Amino acid sequence: MPYRRAGIRRLQSCIDEFMRIEELASGIGYADVVYIPKKGSAMPILLIELKWNKTEDGAIDQIKKNHYPQVIKDHGGDILLIGINYDVKNKKHSCRIEKLKYKKEEL
Repeated sequence: MPYRRAGIRRLQSCIDEFMRIEELASGIGYADVVYIPKKGSAMPILLIELKWNKTEDGAIDQIKKNHYPQVIKDHGGDILLIGINYDVKNKKHSCRIEKLKYKKEEL
């Protein structure tokens, strides 16, 4: 359990470095949650898609298919695509994280 507390403390310590946006419209769909680092932060953009009884891979595929990174293209820098699934039957979460590194003009 100490590793969980340490992780939570780390998250809480950097939460002030982000602006949180829920249901960010992409023109094709909505990204569930996006954390955009505040100006001057070295943190990556966190683009999060949540699924229920599906797959974390399906969540990542949806992010790509619906071009969610396009909406935040002017920010530049690294983007972490985060797909999280919750399986109700076995009460377990699964997660996949994929790193994208773009220059502003590449998106």
